[in-house]
Amino acid sequence: MSKATRTVSILAAVMLVAAACGDDSAQTTTTTSASPTTTQAAATTTEAAPTGEPIVVGGSLALTGAVGATGTIHRIAGQLYVERLNAAGGLLGRPVVFEPLDDESDPTRVGDLYEQLISQDGVDLIMGPYATPWILQAQAVAERHGFVLPHHTAVLAPALGYECQFPGWSIGPEPNVFIPNQVADALDSIGGMSTVALVTNSSGSTAFVSHGVPDVEGSRGALDVFPERGYQVVADESYPPGNTEWGAIALSIRNADPDFVMVNGLGIEANGLIDAMSQLDYSPRMIFALFPAPGAVLAMGEAAEGMLSVSMFESNESILANASDQVREIVAEFEARAAAAGVAYTTFETQAAASWNAWDILTQGVEGAGSLDHREICDYLQQNGANLTFAGQMSFPRDDNNFWPTNQVLKQVQDGDWVVVWPADQAAAPLRGPGN
Repeated sequence: MSKATRTVSILAAVMLVAAACGDDSAQTTTTTSASPTTTQAAATTTEAAPTGEPIVVGGSLALTGAVGATGTIHRIAGQLYVERLNAAGGLLGRPVVFEPLDDESDPTRVGDLYEQLISQDGVDLIMGPYATPWILQAQAVAERHGFVLPHHTAVLAPALGYECQFPGWSIGPEPNVFIPNQVADALDSIGGMSTVALVTNSSGSTAFVSHGVPDVEGSRGALDVFPERGYQVVADESYPPGNTEWGAIALSIRNADPDFVMVNGLGIEANGLIDAMSQLDYSPRMIFALFPAPGAVLAMGEAAEGMLSVSMFESNESILANASDQVREIVAEFEARAAAAGVAYTTFETQAAASWNAWDILTQGVEGAGSLDHREICDYLQQNGANLTFAGQMSFPRDDNNFWPTNQVLKQVQDGDWVVVWPADQAAAPLRGPGN
């Protein structure tokens, strides 16, 4: 489809968006929100309606398949951002349209989809897909065409070397070292913990945290960091993506009987391991899940109590009482839309926050450059950084592949909810150790 044909087909969608924005009433605020900055898309004052040919943002997301539930979160966040952007006057005074393609949770489809978007559909801008292996495929196409690529969920900084890719979520230049060190800091504060078991999904989204970055000489991961911190690794188990057979791994963990189990996996994988261990009448003292499905974890009830995970943002009232009205509106509107879409876990947390940050990067780059020229957008972001709604003002250091200093925290399931517990000076509640 040519750009001209695509433009005709989306004009009706733009009109519907404008109509919907015009009908919006004041949003109900909540007490669970964030307290970062206000951006153009967070503005509540309706500006002059955008006019002219729509600016088309292309991208793919996993809307069906194994990670479709998480991809849907990014679709809801992105479309909400665009609606608020259009209500505030659009981008460069023009309306914006975002209708992501479905990559069906298959990273091998991403390259072709982004090639189609750029070469055939003639999109003006692109937004990255969900998860590191998918984003790496999109990066190759973006670099070939010189397109700026904001993305929300790739944290493997060493693999993202394209100068015009910009992360909306950062765990710094060495997440494979930072994550186990942050966890070790938390364990040190508890005391009485000395042994660790690693359970690792061998995919590119997670394996580097346990075993270092592939093909990078001297790269370290949890297998190296924990012994350096005085913890003995008593088991190191790996499994393939999509694994559903947990019995053998559960038996290995029970036999090793560690103080702490670190599951560097995705989605409901930690749930499967917990279920398998419970069938052996075994429960570890403490467990960590890297990138879990947060709602599915809470649905486990008592079995999930005390689980740790990483987070960039949690809408815990005690931490976020000073949130701006605009941010409260974003959180409340997202959660309402997620509920209407049948999303199992509607809380605005890391995934949605990272998505919002990526859109901040894209729109601020365009407005700052005053142009849709990708070289100019890239140069502006590298020179000026971006003011991210859920992270604050960030620069994009080229020596670190544009990955900004991390704002990652640890969260824990406490009394049936996810609560930020580490670092202590950012915690909504104290970290609970075994037996607490």
